[in-house]
Amino acid sequence: MNLHEEIVEYTKSIRLPEIRKTYRNKAEEAVKGNYSYEEYLHHLLENEHYRRLENRKLSRIRSANFPYKKYLQDLNLDFLPEDGRIKLKMLKNLDFIRSGQNVILAGNPGTGKTHLAIALGIKACMENFKVLFTTIPTLITQLKESRSSGTLRKMELRFEKYDLVVCDELGYISFDKEGSELLFTNLSLRTGKRSTIITTNLSFDRWQEIFKDPVLTAAMVDRLTHKAYIINMNGKSYRLKETKDWLKRID
Repeated sequence: MNLHEEIVEYTKSIRLPEIRKTYRNKAEEAVKGNYSYEEYLHHLLENEHYRRLENRKLSRIRSANFPYKKYLQDLNLDFLPEDGRIKLKMLKNLDFIRSGQNVILAGNPGTGKTHLAIALGIKACMENFKVLFTTIPTLITQLKESRSSGTLRKMELRFEKYDLVVCDELGYISFDKEGSELLFTNLSLRTGKRSTIITTNLSFDRWQEIFKDPVLTAAMVDRLTHKAYIINMNGKSYRLKETKDWLKRID
């Protein structure tokens, strides 16, 4: 086995893929730049370090289970409702996650609630927070299945540890008593400790339509809104505008 083959084997064994890919090019740069051995080693380790950081960010984004990628810089602020534009300036530093505060994005469909929630979630992943994206109907189904299989406590412990959970689509489907209670219990576990973003098309006075129970509804609103950022996302539908623009182009 020659020297190159041995280097490859060592980097595979101790898992240094970036060094394996770049050590020869960096060696040539070191010769041309008259780098010291320490400088050459520093460059190799620096590349490996930053590649691992990038890979971890990408891994966190994949693990979060976003339905699609939407970054803050991709948001069209001109079409974002005024309250969303104003409060985004405060939210994008992610201090709400560090202090365990919730964010409620409430408004009619098509105004950018989900886009904004995903963009904040992806930025959180990029800044080393552990994030989960789910829809409310999916979460309730998973909770019910976990209860049936005897793994509910395990799911609750995992759910409680996410730095940020994005719960999309509250209000599109009503729940039965079991679903409402499971959702209340699990969101309550995070209150004051971890952040949750809720997107909903219903104002708070209409939440009883989906939870049915007025006492549970009042408790849910109280828990979720305590020290939370409440953002009015009512406005013109961006999706409707896109559809109209598309129809004009094909006429």
